[in-house]
Formats: sequence, structure tokens, C-alpha cells
Amino acid sequence: MMVLPYVCWTILCFLCGSFMFSYWLGLLAGHNVKRVGDGNPGAANLWKSAGAVFGIWGIALDFLKGFFPIWLLIHAGGVNGYSLVLPSAAAVLGHMFSPFLRGRGGKAVAVTFGVWSALTGGAAALAYAVLLAVLLLGGKLLRRGKPSSSVSDGTQIVFGMLLLTAWMLLRSGFAELHLAVFGMVNTLLLAYAHRLELKTLLTMRTGTKNGG
Repeated sequence: MMVLPYVCWTILCFLCGSFMFSYWLGLLAGHNVKRVGDGNPGAANLWKSAGAVFGIWGIALDFLKGFFPIWLLIHAGGVNGYSLVLPSAAAVLGHMFSPFLRGRGGKAVAVTFGVWSALTGGAAALAYAVLLAVLLLGGKLLRRGKPSSSVSDGTQIVFGMLLLTAWMLLRSGFAELHLAVFGMVNTLLLAYAHRLELKTLLTMRTGTKNGG
């Protein structure tokens, strides 16, 4: 693909990712999701503030804004391999740094599922969901049934993506390295989006060691 069309596709992916559907749906329902919970303008806080129906719509639209541009890029633009890494990352970055919210976006979980679904026909998204479910169950057992916290949830999301990256390498026999490259980029982006949770976890672990 020529450089100019490729740049245009990448910008399109960023713009699609930047559409803050959950935030807009919240306003439609009479709620500002940025004032709910942790202030994240995503589907989780939309669900908390406006209910399940709005929450499901938020998840679906955030998923689709990651899925559709990458699917279109592959099937209409004929892009493949390492050339998919930058546009895929752009879709996630668009959600994290939405110009519609002056550069302050969400944590990019639903859009991440959408991007991976387009890249792998749903296989990686399903694997990621299973990994998160296993981590959630493991965390629940360690907590002995106590409710999860934003710290544990954020950690599981980041660690799950790291595990997914390793799984993608093993699944392809190291033949689809571009997916592993995007997996590492996605891990770093999710780590940044959940940096406060990871920082809190690190502080807790450091405090435990110093106290022990």
C-alpha cells in the first residue's frame, strides 16, 4: 500500500476509536459517566449510572469502533502483516486520547476486543475473554470470595493481554509475529491506561515487603 493511503487508513482508525459512544450515551440518559466511580468515560461506568441496556449498547459500540475499521482495512484495503500494527494501535489510542474529550479517553478494553476480533476472526478475543475469566476466578479464590477491586481488575486486564501475546506466538508457531508485536504494544497501552491501578498494586506490594 502507498504511504498516503496507509496514513489515511491509520488516521481513520484513530478517529473511529476516538468516538466516545459510552460517554455520549450517558449524556443521552442524563448522566455524566466522568463523574461516576473512577471517572472513566467507558461502558462500565455507563452501566453503573444508566443501567444494563445503555451499558450493553456502550460495550457493543465501543467493540465495533475497534472492529470495523480494522476489518475494513484488511478486507477492503488489502493490508496484512506488520502493516496492521500501527492502525490497530491507532484505534486503541483513539479511545484512550479522544479529541472529543480533549485528549482524555477511556481504558480501551472493549475497543481492544474489537481490534483483536478483526485481526484474528474472533479467535484472540475469545482467548482473551477466557484468560480474563480464569484470572478473575483465580483472584476470587485468593480473595476467598471477597469482591474484586479496581486494582485487581486492572492488573488482570494487563496481565491477561501479556498472556494472550504469548498464546498468539505459540498458536502460530512463531509464524505470525506481527500479532505478537501488536500484543506487546497493546499490553503497554493497557498498562498506561491502568497505570494508577498498577502503581497502587506496586505500592501495596512494596509496603507489604517493608512491613514484613
